[in-house]
Amino acid sequence: MLEYYAERTETRSLELADGLVSQVSQSLMQGVGERELEGESTRYTYYMPQHMPEWFAPRTSTLPDNVSEEVAVLHALEALAREQDARVIKVRAVVSSTLTDVSILNTLMEQPVHDHRERHILHLHVVLEQEGRHEMGFASTVLFQPVMRSNPSAWQPLVQRALAQADHLYRAITPEGGDMPVVMTAGASGILLHEAIGHAFEADFNRQRTSIFSDRMGQQICRPHITIVDDATCPLCAGTSAYDDEGIPSQCTYLVHEGRLESYLHDRISAQHYGVRPTGNGRRQSFRHAPVPRMTNTYMLPGEATEEDIIHSVKKGIYAQSFTNGQVQIGAGDFTFFLKTGFLIEDGHLTAPIRDVNVIGNGPRALADISLVGNNLVMDSSAGYCGKAGQTVLVGQGIPTVLVDRLTVGGI
Repeated sequence: MLEYYAERTETRSLELADGLVSQVSQSLMQGVGERELEGESTRYTYYMPQHMPEWFAPRTSTLPDNVSEEVAVLHALEALAREQDARVIKVRAVVSSTLTDVSILNTLMEQPVHDHRERHILHLHVVLEQEGRHEMGFASTVLFQPVMRSNPSAWQPLVQRALAQADHLYRAITPEGGDMPVVMTAGASGILLHEAIGHAFEADFNRQRTSIFSDRMGQQICRPHITIVDDATCPLCAGTSAYDDEGIPSQCTYLVHEGRLESYLHDRISAQHYGVRPTGNGRRQSFRHAPVPRMTNTYMLPGEATEEDIIHSVKKGIYAQSFTNGQVQIGAGDFTFFLKTGFLIEDGHLTAPIRDVNVIGNGPRALADISLVGNNLVMDSSAGYCGKAGQTVLVGQGIPTVLVDRLTVGGI
């Protein structure tokens, strides 16, 4: 098969720091990637022509020439933060916009397919000062239209999340470590599902037999009340597109259905290897890269328990609220995540706020140890970037509140 991937991407980033525009950058990039597949062998080249192929069909929309309205939004974010908390001493707000048009044509198609992908990301950093002590909070959100046309009500949760994180750190303690139950909050904890478990479902890791799930297709890998999907059709989710980067229509793939391993995430190469249809998960960072199996929007379907019931079921454990840095060993599934904010659970109630905690475990084992699944699925609205094979793509993730019966909690 011979494949052509034509792309035009326009980007712009504006940064406001303490009331002043500190950085503006804008770029336009276009090019064509050419891939020849023969079995599982790939030859890939790319070039940047002066004129794009005649079958390339970009939309006419471009980023607005006048950035003053975007700057006004950043000023409004800063003003909101300072109005809501008198302890704010520094604010940094950033808007990053990306408009991407792709056209894909290969020798298996009668005509090319086209996709327009538009993302606008707001980042907010705040620094609070209280009695000479500084704490920082951060939040981000993904929008699907220019920020000046978005509803200002969408900015309020962004400001609240950043301020709440910084405020939490003033009151938080570092708990004693040990093996204990961990309640993962809805939404933000989806990062653990993505990193510690999701990558192990990508077909190239299984084809190479480096994933712990490489010989478990069709087997029960967790309890029957757990279903996990990767859904590139999810409305207003960061990893959504009409087609993947091989021209396969986007779809919802059941990875785990009622506890049983149902499918891997496939590109064309792995699908041919396994004798199945591609799942629409061949993704690439740009025309400079060959596609590989990647997640899009990965989430766990809701269960029947309420969050209150899940918390009340724990005598002593922690409630994990937000994570930052983490490390995952794809093959074995071992992970370490840094818990930025959370709470102790004592006798079924949230008590002291906690901080500076490592949560350590094994992804497949943690999945098998999920005993309760909440009825409150939340898709995380933060901007999630996933790195693999030297490429970075935007992804979505979500999870309801879940109880993992046992993980290792260790203070820093």
